[in-house]
Amino acid sequence: MLPAGGALFITVNDSDKHAVTPIARRFQEMGFKLFATGGTAKHLRGRGIPVETVLKIHEGRPNGIDMMLNGEVQLLINTPLGKESQRDDYTMRQAAIANHVAYTTTLSAANAACDAILSLRSRAPSVLSLQEWHARIPKEAGV
Repeated sequence: MLPAGGALFITVNDSDKHAVTPIARRFQEMGFKLFATGGTAKHLRGRGIPVETVLKIHEGRPNGIDMMLNGEVQLLINTPLGKESQRDDYTMRQAAIANHVAYTTTLSAANAACDAILSLRSRAPSVLSLQEWHARIPKEAGV
């Protein structure tokens, strides 16, 4: 489930830092609190986006996994790249799944999640069974 609010943890590779900026700004404007690893936090702060720095897993504690375990993060944006970060990224995604934290591994998915959250905030979701959809079809349609 996508969160309606809360905190977002961002850790992206260097090549994605520029592209994550507008996404982070949108989440911040929606009221999400932003956390990021060192390089990502520095990049976002340099563009006027308030963000708190969180340690990478191999840098010590408290780190992003601790935040997920403590229920402090509701959404993770993680774009892995390279063997050096592969173990940390894998561990973070495992922690996200185990702690029911929504996560994305691409910026297009992060942008789509932002759009979806905005949409969910603007109107209540409406789910109908197939039978209910069928009942809505006009009788003259011949179905």
